[in-house]
Amino acid sequence: MAGLKIKKGDRVRVLTGKDRGKEGVVMRVMPKENKVIVDGVNVARKHQKARTATMQGGIIDKDMPIPVPNVAVISPADGRPTRVGYKVQADGTKIRVCRRTGAELG
Repeated sequence: MAGLKIKKGDRVRVLTGKDRGKEGVVMRVMPKENKVIVDGVNVARKHQKARTATMQGGIIDKDMPIPVPNVAVISPADGRPTRVGYKVQADGTKIRVCRRTGAELG
């Protein structure tokens, strides 16, 4: 499997599923599972039992993983979803670029 084009800290939009259209920042990338965790998207409610006297129990919200093909990076130039490409600069370093506008991705 090739490396993922989505990195931690990227702003992405969900393309399919129950959270379609929502935007958020990638908190964690899991390349082996081909999934990402996006802040505030695909939230599941989990019943947490109090294990110690200091740890509080109750219902907590937990961000669950989303498959990478279901999200698209938001272009910094115009704020629309885009595909990610690569460009090799003159000094030999490789940077990620927006395929539609050509803007550099952070």
